[in-house]
Amino acid sequence: MTDLYTDGNALAGPLREIFAVDVTAATSQCASCGQAGPVATLRVYDHAPGLVARCPGCEEVVLRLVRGPSAAWLDMRGAVFLRVPL
Repeated sequence: MTDLYTDGNALAGPLREIFAVDVTAATSQCASCGQAGPVATLRVYDHAPGLVARCPGCEEVVLRLVRGPSAAWLDMRGAVFLRVPL
């Protein structure tokens, strides 16, 4: 059965292609209220160690981004999807 899949390294190329674009032009949908729109319409709060982006409709957190000297953490559990135009 192991011939049916490859490891996560197979995602390297496709994900690099996707995240090499301006993500603010991508569409996301709020997991809480269902409102969809460009990432650029999210309300970003930057008065913390990272960035917190909230839905303009219901104010729930859609994504969090924290950067350190050698890594970045992106938490998108508040989004149902992220549609990136290619």
